[in-house]
Amino acid sequence: MMQFNVPDAGGEAKPAARSQSTLSHWPVQLKLVPVNAPYFKDADLLIAADCVPFAYANFHQDFLKGKAVVVGCPKLDDIELYREKLTEIFKSNSIRSITVPYMEVPCCFGLVMAIEDALKASGKTIPLKKVKIGIRGEVKPEEEVFDRRRVQGMRQ
Repeated sequence: MMQFNVPDAGGEAKPAARSQSTLSHWPVQLKLVPVNAPYFKDADLLIAADCVPFAYANFHQDFLKGKAVVVGCPKLDDIELYREKLTEIFKSNSIRSITVPYMEVPCCFGLVMAIEDALKASGKTIPLKKVKIGIRGEVKPEEEVFDRRRVQGMRQ
């Protein structure tokens, strides 16, 4: 558990213009989306960990815009269900690319592993981009990605 000091925007600053949602479909929870949802056809798929949109302030503009999205939490949900459902989504649809923003915490890398396993099981080659987000919302360098064996040891 952590608590952060959030910088004050400063006195009487002009309010920023309201942002527009770029969400193109519903539902977004991985457990709820149909495997053959029409928005998966020829999609650039965003598979986001639940906490990412809260930590990363420009989530809609930098990640969501123009993509079909599903979200999930590998710690609170059934990761095996995720593997199976993602495998079926990849097999049954013409996914063009996958982007997975995930939090830097060890449990969150479970989502990345489930996606990698599902891709392998699907027999498809789909470009996969992994983006690690720090708990303060910053993008972490790719070389800081967790080692898969280390994460598996933490789950035992």
